[in-house]
Amino acid sequence: MYNLTEILEKIAKKELSVAEAEKLLKLLAVAEVGNIARLDANRECRKGIPEIILAEGKSAVDLVSIAFRMLSERGRVILSRCSEKQIRAIKKAAPHEAVLQVYDKARMIVIQKKNFAIKPTGGKIGILTAGTSDIPVAEEAKVIAEEMGCKVFTAYDLGVAGIHRIMQPLEELIREDVDVIIVVAGREGALPSVVAGMVDVPVVAVPTSNSYGFGEKGVSTLMAMLQSCSLGLAVVNINSGVSAGAVATLIANRAAKFRNKA
Repeated sequence: MYNLTEILEKIAKKELSVAEAEKLLKLLAVAEVGNIARLDANRECRKGIPEIILAEGKSAVDLVSIAFRMLSERGRVILSRCSEKQIRAIKKAAPHEAVLQVYDKARMIVIQKKNFAIKPTGGKIGILTAGTSDIPVAEEAKVIAEEMGCKVFTAYDLGVAGIHRIMQPLEELIREDVDVIIVVAGREGALPSVVAGMVDVPVVAVPTSNSYGFGEKGVSTLMAMLQSCSLGLAVVNINSGVSAGAVATLIANRAAKFRNKA
């Protein structure tokens, strides 16, 4: 299956008729998997981020059907929030010619056809965490960014309880001239505000549910981030590493697009 750019290129080269192109575009619109799911197979071409299959809440059997239909349509499928049972089912059902990567900390799976290649975009993203317990959410964001061609720089366990720890990693991100920084934190959620007050690039804050007592399960963290007085800070939902990765990727890849034109 061709993507939209390939179809347009083939029309320009007169390798496709208008009628053939119209048919291919219709096929690209939606890929159906029985009565289980309707896959947006052409989302990546339309908006720069592919459809990411949320495994949570799906049976292993349904997830296998959805995953390998998407693989056949696009050459790659990204699965998030996978359980151990689902990971075992995907591994067992994966065709021999597929390349399967399991990211245990992120609870994600990426499956690609052997001829699938990620094209580097030049986009650069920094990812920081306040604590070690925030790493799984950060790793979700990292997988998304790398799958979309970005170069990712990470530094973990930099919370404000030892504020000196942030200085060297932040200096490195500034030297690398990253386009955007993702900051993942729980508890009082202070780290994104600190970072946003020290850099001139957008900061995407991700509250995690690593908090307890009053404002438990990330509620106090989310509220604190939303109340930040540092400008240039945007906030996604609790534990939403995938959303943060998607936002950061769109920023970084657009910045790289115009940087490469200069």
